[in-house]
Amino acid sequence: MARKANTEGADSAENAGRLKQIALTYKMTRRSDPKIGLVLAGLGIVVFGVILAIGFAIGHPLYLGILGFVLAVLAMMIVFGRRAEAAAFGQMEGQPGAAAAVLDRIGRGWTTTPAVAMNRSQDVVHRAVGKAGIVLVAEGNPNRVKSLLAAEKKRMARIVFDVPVHDIIVGDGEGQVPLKKVRTKMLKYPRVLSGPQVTAANDRLRAMGDLMSNMPLPKGPMPKGTRMPRGGKMR
Repeated sequence: MARKANTEGADSAENAGRLKQIALTYKMTRRSDPKIGLVLAGLGIVVFGVILAIGFAIGHPLYLGILGFVLAVLAMMIVFGRRAEAAAFGQMEGQPGAAAAVLDRIGRGWTTTPAVAMNRSQDVVHRAVGKAGIVLVAEGNPNRVKSLLAAEKKRMARIVFDVPVHDIIVGDGEGQVPLKKVRTKMLKYPRVLSGPQVTAANDRLRAMGDLMSNMPLPKGPMPKGTRMPRGGKMR
């Protein structure tokens, strides 16, 4: 009995947390998409009304009414998810680290590492590894990030020369990919690696290290009164 009560309590807490998250997402979306409520309500009414009308026409309004309600909720959830994602991208666009946030949401099958390369101007390159190979995603000044990408490719070529490498520069200019389309672009790359090959590539890249793991830090406890220099690097 105690175990059952604990399970039910955990489920209730999880459901409450999920509802709270949905409410917060809706509020965030409404700030940049004020008509979201009207759109969802209108969509739900139309879908439910059409299915219910079909139910009356064929003589099964109860069954089709239940089906219409389920389909209306499903349609509202799909549209809400897409508009919430668009609103999130709109709020992130132009902010440092926005591309890393997109990579974190790309889904299963990808291993992402933010800030594998960076210059003094804070142009940055992030890395994602999946069955499509290695994707380097750069954000910053288009002219500067090209040299940053070239340097990172050269560095990786010694370790993962047998893995295809793609690069994306985030932006709205010619040859660039808008932030909201980065995920779609990556998922369109052909899958050419097997699961074990992806794992092997990740292992080799981890052994090579990245910007964060290569950052020099002093051994032992930090002396009292020591301050971090500007830029975050300890020397």
